Amino acid sequence: MIYQTRRGQAIPTLVQVEAERRKLDRRSHRRRAWGTFLLSFLVTFMGGLLILLMFLPVLEVSGSSMEPTLRDGDILVLLRSGTIGYGEMCGMYAQGRLILKRVIGLPGDVVDMDAAGNVYVNGLPLREPYVAHKAVGTCDLNFPYTVPENSLFVLGDHRETSIDSRSNLIGCIETSQVMGQVVARIWPPKSIGWVN
Repeated sequence: MIYQTRRGQAIPTLVQVEAERRKLDRRSHRRRAWGTFLLSFLVTFMGGLLILLMFLPVLEVSGSSMEPTLRDGDILVLLRSGTIGYGEMCGMYAQGRLILKRVIGLPGDVVDMDAAGNVYVNGLPLREPYVAHKAVGTCDLNFPYTVPENSLFVLGDHRETSIDSRSNLIGCIETSQVMGQVVARIWPPKSIGWVN
């Protein structure tokens, strides 16, 4: 039974009021559920991103010292690891800047370079398929050179222009200054993939 008010409007019945209340409760519950889901997703995403950046830092290549392997503007993912090996490209801090170079010599190694730009480590010639043109480049170091303890001897792949361990401007890099090993290129899209 519907009752009329003086203005001609119907007063809802108890059943209609109960149905409307259930409808509003369901709507309120859905909003809370979506809000909780979005907040959980955002917290999880931000936490994952923070952990990812702690262990997989991202950086952009600036300059030509690692050509032809890496080009200016490439964006790379690095992996923080406790071990560094021969030939690995690493991001490292030197003279207050972040640089990218390739590890040539480990602590205690004897590094030598001849006039043609050929590199020798512990008397053995270094096979360097990543170097397009061998050159002595900017060098104020006396060879043969023994890599100090807790340090790395690093070179750029573009030997003619790279400023690296051959120069007093950079010198050998302490192992504690290594940010991580280059593992992948994520930009530009045509070059996405693992990096050696």
